Amino acid sequence: MSPTLPMDPRPGSSDPLTDSSGSSGSSAAVQAVSSPHESDTAASRGLPSLVWRFGQDRRFAMIQEHVDLVGADALDLGCGVGMYTARMAEAGARAIGLEIELPRAVEARERGLDIVAAVGEQLPAADASLDVVLLHEVLEHVADDQATVSESLRALRPGGRLLIFVPNRWWPFETHGIWWRGRYHFGNKPLVNWLPDAVRNRLAPHVRVYTGHGLRALFDELPGTVVLHTRIFPGFDKLATRRPALARALRAALYAAERSPLRVFGLSHWLVVERLPNETPQS
Repeated sequence: MSPTLPMDPRPGSSDPLTDSSGSSGSSAAVQAVSSPHESDTAASRGLPSLVWRFGQDRRFAMIQEHVDLVGADALDLGCGVGMYTARMAEAGARAIGLEIELPRAVEARERGLDIVAAVGEQLPAADASLDVVLLHEVLEHVADDQATVSESLRALRPGGRLLIFVPNRWWPFETHGIWWRGRYHFGNKPLVNWLPDAVRNRLAPHVRVYTGHGLRALFDELPGTVVLHTRIFPGFDKLATRRPALARALRAALYAAERSPLRVFGLSHWLVVERLPNETPQS
């Protein structure tokens, strides 16, 4: 297990994963916070990555292009069962995961990872204590995205980097399902995100989707500068298990499109924001 990061429990951000003896939370505690309807959790929080495949490998390579993880204090915010937390630790980071869904957090901790149960809007981390914060397809689910990125920058040291993957408004599918006539329908739904906001948000009130301008606007008044902003296409991992030749062809064509204006239609935004130095007060 990697060493625990310099966490600073803030009011209301205590870790329910451990009792006074430091043991993992009981199954009774897990049941107490579990939704009786798994579809409700899937709708509001999404589903975590449970396997590591080509698409995750590609994204992790992108991460490593923009941060040096060796010896870094790294937080995987919204870590699910800890897939990226584990990879960051394997790459040499002092990695910790943060997860709001207690059953997922317990599962991640049982894999030997350092996990805290808390929310992104109120991080249990000291000011300027981290080098890397990863938000991998998480920001669209939090209660307050502005507060979450503000907290992430607060916890970063000057020069530290916030790494964000979030859904792109112009990808032609809503990947988080929709609500229709009072029922949640899971799966990829075509053209939902191309509808006017008033219609789109009635069908998918449970998840945000971002234009480039809307995503960057979150940082307008914050001490961070955008180092990289692009869009990326998916890994087609499920398709690869059924029709590998087609998956390879789509990857070749669409990854080439990432270097063209057609990237505007990518699945996800890929954003890297660097924490600026604190301003020196004028005498």
